Amino acid sequence: MKLSNILSRQNRILLRELVITDFKLRYQGSVLGYIWSLLKPLMLFAIMFVVFVHFMRFGAGIPHFAISLLLGLVLWTFFNESTNQGMQAIVNRGDLIRKINFPKYIIVISGTISALINLGLNLLVVFVFMMFDGVQIGWSFLLFPVTLVIIYAFSLGLAFFLAAAYVKYRDISHLWEVFLQGLFYATPIIYPLQMVIDKGGDFAAQILMLSPIAVLFQQARADVLGHEYMITASQLSDNIFYLAFPYVVVASVIVLAIFYFKKNQKYFAERV
Repeated sequence: MKLSNILSRQNRILLRELVITDFKLRYQGSVLGYIWSLLKPLMLFAIMFVVFVHFMRFGAGIPHFAISLLLGLVLWTFFNESTNQGMQAIVNRGDLIRKINFPKYIIVISGTISALINLGLNLLVVFVFMMFDGVQIGWSFLLFPVTLVIIYAFSLGLAFFLAAAYVKYRDISHLWEVFLQGLFYATPIIYPLQMVIDKGGDFAAQILMLSPIAVLFQQARADVLGHEYMITASQLSDNIFYLAFPYVVVASVIVLAIFYFKKNQKYFAERV
């Protein structure tokens, strides 16, 4: 993955065409088309809001918890889509790989960019809800794009690893589906982190926040809603090694995934 290849005009054109094709094919034949990219997270939010907020009273007394829930679901939808689409990208484009010689990583990136476009559309909806809920935008909002970049980089790293592994081991998709289910409930998305502290104490919350996804999602919420409303890892501990651990995991996953992808890409054409 040389920088000269990444920045070449030919690769940029190919990436653009793949992204456009992926986005069109996803909603081809559906009546509502692109509107589904907005409706799916909103419908999930409506169900979660009624069940967990209205009836089970999750987040009671926490300002703007509904916005926090919606933002968490939108970010999770992106993480889910980007890793799953990235994982299947190489296999789904097997005919193209066998016919044309080009950098294979472009296919994986195109799958994650399609999910990134959906994320952008969904975030517009979140911001509209924020206006109606009276959320005040503070200085911390300037950090939100940085947090999104880290979330995307982590998702892309996982997508590279999963894509290369899926070419050889198709069982990976089933294992990843189970892992995502567990990770969803192990991440404070539908329940506030304060509830974990109330039930299990600071130690339980600290264990939960060892997950990069939990840390990044909480940080994204704090960036948007304000640090006075959201509990972040830095409020649970001032230990520099504890605070750095999730980001070390993110960096390690990205580096190892790129290495694994580069090592196996020469076998893609004969295996897909």
